[in-house]
Amino acid sequence: MTILVTGSTGTVGRQVVEQLLKRGANIRALVRDSSKANFPAAVDVVQGDLLDVDSLRSAFSGVSTLFLLNAVVPDEFTQALIALNVAREAGIERIVYLSVIHSDRYLNVPHFAGKFGVERMIEEMGINATILRPAYFINNDLTIKDVVTGYGIYPMPIGSKGLAMVDVRDIAEVAAIELIRREQATTPLPLNRINIVGPDTLTGTDIAAIWTAALGRPIAYPGEDTAGFEKNLRQFMPSWMAFDMRLMSERFVSEGMVPEAGDVDRLTALLGRPLRSYRDFVSEIATSA
Repeated sequence: MTILVTGSTGTVGRQVVEQLLKRGANIRALVRDSSKANFPAAVDVVQGDLLDVDSLRSAFSGVSTLFLLNAVVPDEFTQALIALNVAREAGIERIVYLSVIHSDRYLNVPHFAGKFGVERMIEEMGINATILRPAYFINNDLTIKDVVTGYGIYPMPIGSKGLAMVDVRDIAEVAAIELIRREQATTPLPLNRINIVGPDTLTGTDIAAIWTAALGRPIAYPGEDTAGFEKNLRQFMPSWMAFDMRLMSERFVSEGMVPEAGDVDRLTALLGRPLRSYRDFVSEIATSA
């Protein structure tokens, strides 16, 4: 019995592989470039691409459970649908799919709408899957640490409704638990969805205050200039992606990313420990500021 992890060299996927290794699973990692895999010898590394049907058929052969993670790319939706159809063809009946919280509400945001379309396919085709719906990744803020420490501002336009930011390590551990649960079930388990959130729902002002306390000097939250945010992002990412991120930030501002009642308690019980907080994240990285 083998669990295949797609996106295995990325931020979440690599953590999922690590969590599965801790649990003694047989793991196959799908990678586009095997030279970047750098996994322990126990991991079976296979080279392939989610748009290359032949490579998927080969990679899926003998697999019992699939972790499907698609990067934010222009053809993300197509990649996911191809992967799921090839998985069905290969007889894989145990799947964990990484979607996003509020995929059904942020419908003007391209990568949210794409993930919701994949969720609809999973549901309409009766695929046995766990759909994981994580909130904004705390770890994304590693990219703006230098702005915070160098300019004294928290630049992400997240607004005042609040985001239930989540640590990618918690996402990966929930994913591994669900993969093992499905892998070990005597029959394929029915569809379920899990919101993966952090313990706190934080506003831009809240986050600036956390940085202020950690650094011992004032950090300001300058507000919601989403057009300026897009302009800055275009310096290091394609224009389509920068615009996608702007649309997402505008939904942060208009409605936030707020967990449902009971989400935090369910995750805490599932993990058997408290969720990692944004304050924990800042404390870990502020010492190197």
